[in-house]
Amino acid sequence: MTIRLRAAAAIAATLFASAASAGPFILAGTDADDHGFANAQGNQEGWLFMQKAIESIAAGSSLTTSNKVVVSLGSSGDALTAAQSAFNLSSLAGAGGWTFLSVTDLTAANFATSIASAGIIMLDSGGNVAGGLTDVEELVLTTNASALDSFVGGGGGLFSQASDYGWLSSLVPGLNRVGFSNTGLTLTAAGSAAFPGLNDSDLSAGPWHNNFTGVGSIPVLATGIGNRAVIIGSSGGSISEPIPAIPEPSTYALMALGLAGMAAVARRRKST
Repeated sequence: MTIRLRAAAAIAATLFASAASAGPFILAGTDADDHGFANAQGNQEGWLFMQKAIESIAAGSSLTTSNKVVVSLGSSGDALTAAQSAFNLSSLAGAGGWTFLSVTDLTAANFATSIASAGIIMLDSGGNVAGGLTDVEELVLTTNASALDSFVGGGGGLFSQASDYGWLSSLVPGLNRVGFSNTGLTLTAAGSAAFPGLNDSDLSAGPWHNNFTGVGSIPVLATGIGNRAVIIGSSGGSISEPIPAIPEPSTYALMALGLAGMAAVARRRKST
């Protein structure tokens, strides 16, 4: 195989390996667990958003064949009730083959064992919600931020909302969580694709309390007043090195044509 052909093969392998090892994550400035409920029709408002978030993540996690476990870290009381409802009424439960594990008292000692079997980690909001993450539990997350990053980088999924995000700042210093309370959220095109069936009114049932700045290439899924990035997420990579928005099919076609062209040129030169 010529150098050009080997280079073309290496490029293709890198592109598709990146897609296969995708570790999707969704970071929200919402406390949706405090602004939702469930009825005979299913989860509503904020709880529906939580359901859609883990369903979207499950579709992209490469750990889901062996680790079909959603692990809720640090939630108890009302926050845990919301997380359980988001899971129980989702497509993951029952025929989906997933199970739900709750770690109500997150400590440094049980953090590693808790995520070892996880396919998706849920970090429900702290502070504003009864039973949410405590300051001590937030510190555990910050101390283990690199482990969270490695978990996502290895193909695991992460859904986090309205925490202090100290662990996020330690991973990506340029990505900041800004405290700002307001109401009303608007899904972007990327957000509508990530959460099919979710409406702006579902996200706007209660106030949100954080937004993000310095998001770089991470797609914005929902915005608040002043076009603030309130919900962001990536299809894979890791938190510190996320994969940008997925290229359009036409982009893949162009890349494929480029690789084919390189191969054709190499074959012609070889035959002359």
